Amino acid sequence: MNIVLKIWEFFQINILTNPAFFMGFIVLFGYLLLKRPLHEAFAGFIKATVGYLILNVAASGLVGNFRPILAGLKDRFNLTAAVIDPYFGQTAAQTAIENAGKSFSMMMIVLLVAFMFNIGLVLFRKFTKIRTVFITGHVMVQQSATALWLVFFAFPNLQDTKVVVMLGLLLGTYWAVASNLTVEACQELTEGGGFAIGHQQMFGVWLTDKIAGKIGNKEKTIEDLKLPGFLSIFSDNVVATGILMMFFFGIIMTILGPDLLHEIDKGFSPNRNFGFYIVEKSLNFAVYLSILQLGVRMFVAELTESFQGISNKILPGSMPAVDCAAVYGFGPSNAVTIGFLFGAIGQFVAILGLIVFKSPVLIISGFVPLFFDNATFAVFANKKGGLRAAMIIPIAAGVIQVLGGAFAAHYFQLAQYGGWHGNFDFATIWPIIGVLMNKLQYVGVGIAIVALLLIPQLQYRKNKKGYFKIAENYDEYISEGLGNK
Repeated sequence: MNIVLKIWEFFQINILTNPAFFMGFIVLFGYLLLKRPLHEAFAGFIKATVGYLILNVAASGLVGNFRPILAGLKDRFNLTAAVIDPYFGQTAAQTAIENAGKSFSMMMIVLLVAFMFNIGLVLFRKFTKIRTVFITGHVMVQQSATALWLVFFAFPNLQDTKVVVMLGLLLGTYWAVASNLTVEACQELTEGGGFAIGHQQMFGVWLTDKIAGKIGNKEKTIEDLKLPGFLSIFSDNVVATGILMMFFFGIIMTILGPDLLHEIDKGFSPNRNFGFYIVEKSLNFAVYLSILQLGVRMFVAELTESFQGISNKILPGSMPAVDCAAVYGFGPSNAVTIGFLFGAIGQFVAILGLIVFKSPVLIISGFVPLFFDNATFAVFANKKGGLRAAMIIPIAAGVIQVLGGAFAAHYFQLAQYGGWHGNFDFATIWPIIGVLMNKLQYVGVGIAIVALLLIPQLQYRKNKKGYFKIAENYDEYISEGLGNK
């Protein structure tokens, strides 16, 4: 048993929770199964790993650029509030678990059980109707931390073994079912790209795909947005992002003032001009966004081709579920900026509502849900509902993120530790699961797992002929008109 745990510990530390290498080895393994020459397989490993590392640099840069501003808001206005962000949520959950006298280390075994259960559901896809393997390692860790606290909150005296098994089954079911929900939306958006989303807003992506066409007009898309005169510069994604961020963050940083920002941002040297500091910070968003799109193009191209080996040989008809940023290259360049901007409007309106109605918990926006959730929704919304849907849905999502996050942070007692997960699924689905566990105990856990497993069954019943075909052979799916069945 110790040998197995040691092997798992090595795999977990060096590969599973390091998504760049995880992605690289999946590509390498896939090419070898396709019987590609060793040098080609190794080249694919390098390109996929480097591509994901580029994506990580961009994502870390986006988050790091925003955090000093969050800290400044907290210090300037003396706010003791919860930040809705998976990194803050993970830290809050870990602190709460340790303060309760529990071991946070068991989360790694939970990861193993959940990941293996996800694979098992795909292996038995004939019965489960699951087509996706969740492989976004850092997201798995974040979600496991928050979910572990929910279990301890609902079952404070539960033995460690029961915690591991119960949470492993619950998380594995969620990863499999939620990522499976995004297959149709991703395949249609990417025209058979061969991947689904494995991130934090999978139910939101499914919902966006279903309602965008009803609230918008796909004939009037972001691509058709014609801006008069000097406003035409916003047609360029880099320019639009830079200008919007200078306006958006320029106002916030001006309110915070240079003295406070000198204290919290060590990169702001005393002799720097405050105006140029604001411009540089704002334009960094455009820099990191461009880097992110470059990384996405690199690893998605390799993953899509190589995963055919895994799909054909080991998990027939399966698809990898990857970071939501993978879809950004398949929509108009300005969709990401529009999603962020209108998501921010929704969040700020909701935060104002919390203040007006004297909520017991004040929420501070976190960058990950603010950007990655709403940018993703805008890309999918534009596909089915054009510009109008790409504006309306992120606004609604922003409101939901704040109100759902406020409820969860208060109910599950994580506000006192300064954070909650914050992304769409953790502002909607997971609070419901947590309440079920807390109120109904084991029955609540059972209801949650059974309800999740029923979802792919209902999906399958709606389109039996096309359900597996869309993942196995998208060209045939389209040529046979199975999407209309």
